[in-house]
Amino acid sequence: MSRSLRRPLSAALALAAVLPLAATARAVAPAAPLTASAAQARIHAAYDLPDDRAYPEGIAEDPRTGDLYVGSYSTGAVYRITPGHRTARVFLPAGTDGRATANGLKVDRAGRLWVTDSTAGVAVYDIRDRRLLARFDITGGEKSFVNDLAIAPDGSAYLTDSARAVIYRVTPQQLAHATAAGGRGTLTPRFDLTGALAPHAPGTYTLNGIVADPSGRFLLTVDMTAGDLYRVGLASGEIRRVALSGGDMAAADGLELRHGTLWAAHNTRNAVSRWRLSADGTRARRERQVADASLQIPTTLVRQAGRLLVVRSQFDKGGPMGPGTPQTPFSVAAVDGI
Repeated sequence: MSRSLRRPLSAALALAAVLPLAATARAVAPAAPLTASAAQARIHAAYDLPDDRAYPEGIAEDPRTGDLYVGSYSTGAVYRITPGHRTARVFLPAGTDGRATANGLKVDRAGRLWVTDSTAGVAVYDIRDRRLLARFDITGGEKSFVNDLAIAPDGSAYLTDSARAVIYRVTPQQLAHATAAGGRGTLTPRFDLTGALAPHAPGTYTLNGIVADPSGRFLLTVDMTAGDLYRVGLASGEIRRVALSGGDMAAADGLELRHGTLWAAHNTRNAVSRWRLSADGTRARRERQVADASLQIPTTLVRQAGRLLVVRSQFDKGGPMGPGTPQTPFSVAAVDGI
C-alpha cells in the first residue's frame, strides 16, 4: 500500500466528506428528473493507465499538442497520454520531488504543467524537459487540503483549499520570482469564502473544483458538501452564490467550462452533469445528468475534440474511500451524449 493511502483518514477522505450531507450542511433542493442512464449516453474506456495502484484524480489537456496528463492520488505520479495511443506512459514517476499525491492538474499557455499536492502545495514543471521550475508551499500549522486549480486568462493560477475554504493565487510575476530565486515560493490566500459558505460542521471539506471565466471576469468554484456553486469576481473580490435550477452540485468534484456550458463530475453520486451558465455567471440551469456505476467515482473531467473525458478514480475499491479490489487497468472514460 502506498504511503498516501496510509495517511490519516481526515486528510485522505476529502472526497468522501460529501457523504454526510444532511449532518454537515443545509439541505439542497431535490434534483429535477433529468438523469440519463449509460444506455442513453455511451460510457466506454478511452485510455488506460499503466499502474495497478494508480487511483487517478486529476486530468489536464495541453491545447498545443492534444496531450493529456493524468495524476495519481495514491503515488503522486503523473501519466501522459499522447494522441493515437490508447495507454498512458509515466511522465513524472511516483514520489517525484517528494510529492505524495497528484490532485489537480493544468497546463498553461506557456507549456508549463501545474500539479497540486494536497499535502504540500503546487509544483510547476516545464513540459519540454520535465524540469521542476518552482514549488509553492502551504505554511502554518492550520489543517489544509490543496485540491484543484484553474488558470485565468492573465496566466494567474487559482487553487482551492478544501479544508480552509480559501482560494490561493500564484501570479506570473510570483512564478517568475520563485523560479529565479531558487524555485521556492509560498501559497497565500487571495479569496476567503468562509463567511459565504453554508453552515457546516468543523473539519468539513468544502471547496473543490474551480474554473476561470475565459473573459477573465470571475472564477466558479463548488462547495461539494452543501451542493452550492460560487462566483468570485476577480477584480471586485465579490463572492456570491450562483442561482442553480434543475439540480445541485452535491458531491461535485472537477469542473469544466466551455462556451457557456459547465460540466461537473459528481464523485460519490457516480454522475456527470451539464449546465447552461448565464453570461454574467450568476445563474446556472442543469440541462442533463448521466448517472451510472460504470463511472467508478468520477473525480474530474476535460472536454476534448467534442467529447467528455472523465477520470474514473475507483477510490472506493481499495483506495482512500474504502476496501476492495479495483478493476484494472485504471482508465479515463469517454462519455458520449452529454
